[in-house]
Amino acid sequence: MAEHETGQRVDDEGFVVDTEDCEERERAHRERGTARPITVVGNPVLHKECEDVTEFDGELAKLVDDMFASQRAAEGVGLAANQIGVDLKVFVYDCQDDEGVRHVGVVCNPVLEELPAEGRVLDDSNEGCLSVPGAYHSLARPDYAVVRGQDTEGRPIRVRGTGYFARCLQHETDHLYGRLYIDRLSKRERKDVLRQMAEGTPRYETVPND
Repeated sequence: MAEHETGQRVDDEGFVVDTEDCEERERAHRERGTARPITVVGNPVLHKECEDVTEFDGELAKLVDDMFASQRAAEGVGLAANQIGVDLKVFVYDCQDDEGVRHVGVVCNPVLEELPAEGRVLDDSNEGCLSVPGAYHSLARPDYAVVRGQDTEGRPIRVRGTGYFARCLQHETDHLYGRLYIDRLSKRERKDVLRQMAEGTPRYETVPND
């Protein structure tokens, strides 16, 4: 392991280490935060690109705490700010990869790095979303993802994931550009997902659409 010039731990390839002290870091955020209700498909904040984070201050830190609290209350593995009604490009995650390794972190202003076509392997697993409660559908996504962005202090970071964690990174980044996973489905598949949602009852508090 190497030491980032900002004091963050990075691995030998320059990626932030997000697998250390996961329980302690997540609990600290969550205990400082307040869980907020989840916005659902149809809420305008979910269907447009969010604003860039430009102020890396106490207000942002409080938002991140609330996001971790909200994520835990809804039993999610990732949460974007617009899923609690905040128009900012930031997401948090508490997600295991396919090897069972836990990753906990936050990314502001995320951008997915393009993967070379020859290195892209698609995983056609089921996907769900806290903003489409109770519904799931298979969706092919690359089984490896790299996101670059900033931490809560504004310092540049890179995060990488494989398997389920790669899916999480792609899913949450999509949210901040106004795209839900159902927008990547066919019309028939999307209709099926919305039917599942309509027939179920969310297990967590949601924001009703007017």
